[in-house]
Amino acid sequence: MDEARKELPTKEEILEALKVVYDPEIPVNIVDLGLVYDVEVHENGVVDITMTLTAIGCPAQDVVKADAEMAVMRLPGVQGVNVEFVWTPPWTPARMTEEGKRMMRMFGFNV
Repeated sequence: MDEARKELPTKEEILEALKVVYDPEIPVNIVDLGLVYDVEVHENGVVDITMTLTAIGCPAQDVVKADAEMAVMRLPGVQGVNVEFVWTPPWTPARMTEEGKRMMRMFGFNV
């Protein structure tokens, strides 16, 4: 394994970094909401993130994308971030982590 590859963040580290990104209307981060479908780290330091939003046409799409890019760019070894929004499969509350569901219940949501 070459030195550059060793310095790249893991998928788990990227997901942890993404926990600072929130949907502006929901008090839960995008990871615990289950919005992040896939993370791929390339040897050149580019990170591809495949994710969705809670609704097609969400007006916060550009904000969420920019926040995700900034959060991951802070990690050592990351040279670029590509965020792709997909709508299949559609998001449902069933995709939320147990922590996400707990946070939603704290805010009075029935999940």
